[in-house]
Order: sequence, then structure tokens, then C-alpha cells
Amino acid sequence: MTTAVRSLVTGGNGFLGRAIVRLLLARGDRVRSLARRFDPGLDALGVNQITADIADAARVDEACQSMDVVYHTAAKAGVWGPAHAYYRANVIGTGNVIAACRKNGVRRLIHTSSPSVVFTGGDMAGGDESLPYPGAFLTAYPRTKALAEQMVRQAGQTELSTIALRPHLIWGPGDNHLVPRILKRAKRLRRIGRGCNRVDTIYIDNAAHAHVLADKALAKNPDLSGRVYFISQGEPVPVWEMIDAILDAGGRPPVKGRIPAPLAYGIGWAIESCYRLAGATGEPPLTRFVAKELATDHWFSMDAARQDLGYAPIVTISEGLERLRKWLMNDPYGMAKRSD
Repeated sequence: MTTAVRSLVTGGNGFLGRAIVRLLLARGDRVRSLARRFDPGLDALGVNQITADIADAARVDEACQSMDVVYHTAAKAGVWGPAHAYYRANVIGTGNVIAACRKNGVRRLIHTSSPSVVFTGGDMAGGDESLPYPGAFLTAYPRTKALAEQMVRQAGQTELSTIALRPHLIWGPGDNHLVPRILKRAKRLRRIGRGCNRVDTIYIDNAAHAHVLADKALAKNPDLSGRVYFISQGEPVPVWEMIDAILDAGGRPPVKGRIPAPLAYGIGWAIESCYRLAGATGEPPLTRFVAKELATDHWFSMDAARQDLGYAPIVTISEGLERLRKWLMNDPYGMAKRSD
């Protein structure tokens, strides 16, 4: 009789974490979640939960005890906020996970990184995992995620088997970041730049699938340890076509109007400056980082993930959009009465 794999998912009640949990339960794993809040939904699925901050080393150590593999999805995302908060969650938190894995004899660590760790602010079309980290970052999120990824890659060269994945723009039902941001700003959105720049995206089920495949591949071939992989739909799309498709799934009209990329960057800089001077805590309507992302190509080769992990999308973009449309019909974001 095969012993069930004991899997820990950090951020197990998050968008990606929950999708990974579902896949692990479906294959018969004994699953534990580490997150800041207790989740009744995970409890109903029989998931063992430890509620704690990822920066709490003692609690992270407790969560990693008796585990075979850790899927580290917990992170502070976003494009705006105090640098120390990003460092605490993304760097200190990842360091705690690595230390706890080593101490408790965890066999494998699958880390969720981001393509933004190599984003230079210019066009990136078809690049692969040999792309270097940039010398400077426009915001704390990619900077701290780059530091965390480097820690994971280094750990994979010594006492721990690791793989880092770079999923790009995860979307789908349950999304609490990209989709609601687009829908809530529907009437204020303007196309930035030439409008034909292409980007990678990845549907939520495909992102979770890639994480589970990474663990299987690493268990079978320890020589993959320390490597990093881009994962996506493998189908770069014009960014504004994708935004319009998400708007359409939410029953909203396409984006109208256009702003030249240099002007958008300048507006982002001005807004950031005003927010800093005012000590504002909310996210600005536009930042330099977002202006650059919306105006440039950023899609990457998926050859390495195909070859080493056996990864291929299991849900197409069109199928994912239809699933998203059906999910949004229930008004999960409570926007039916919004007037903006």
C-alpha cells in the first residue's frame, strides 16, 4: 500500500494555494495549509490548518514538521506598499520556509516566483531562464521576489531539493487580484502605448497543475534542483485584447481611449510622488511599473518547462474565459451596484 504524500501549502487559502490544495487532495495527499487566517472552506475539505504569519519562524517550523514536500505560494503581492512589508513576507518568510524544510528533513520545496524578477521595463519577447536579474527594480514586489527566488535556487544547490516557478498573470474564477482590479477600473482604463504588445498569462488550473508536475519531476530527477521555470498558457496574447476579454466576461465594454507610453510613465511617476508626499496608504491608480507592464512585450519561452516538467496547459484561454464568465454571473465581487 502506497503511503500518502504529506504536503504543506503556504498561503493555502489564497488563489493559487487553494487550487494546489484541491489537486493534492484529489491525488490522495495528506494536506496541511499555513496561512494567516483560518479558512472554513479548507476545514470542510479536511485540510489541517496552521494559522500564522509566514515571518513567524517558530510557526513555520511547526508547519513543516513531518512534511514530504512544501509548496510555497505565500507572498505579499501588489505594486504599492511599504518596502519593509514586502521584505518581511517575501524574503524573511521564504528564508523561514527554507530553514524549516532543512531542519525537518522536507524532501522537496516548490516555490512560486514571478517573471517580474527579470523585468527590465523594456520589451521581453521569447526570453528564457538564462535572462539575468536587472540591476534595479521599480517597486518592492519584484525586488523582494527576486531575492527570495535566489535564496531558493541557492538552497537547491546544497541540502534541499528545490524548483522555482514563474507563472505570469494568473487569472480565473476565484481571482482576488487581477480580475477584480480590471473590473473595478473598467470605466477608467485607457490603453497605454501602441496596444499590440503581447504578454503571457496563465489560467489558475494550469498554474496549479504546473506546481504538482514540478514536484513529480523533482522527485524523479533530483538533478533539476535549483532550477527555475517560466510557466504560462504558451500562447502570448495582446495585453489589451486579454483585458477586453476579461471585461467582456464580466459584462463590461472594452477599453476606449489611449495614452502614449511615455506620458503614462510620467503620470505614474507624478502620482507616486503625490502619494508619498501625502503619506497615502491606498494603491495609486497608476504607477511607473504598471505603465511599463501595460506598454511592453513580456512573454517567455516555455521550452524548459515542457521538456523537464512535462508541462502543457490543460485548460485553453477560451475555455478559461467561459468558466470565468459563468463564475462572474454570481457577482462574486459585489459590484452589481457599483456606479463607477
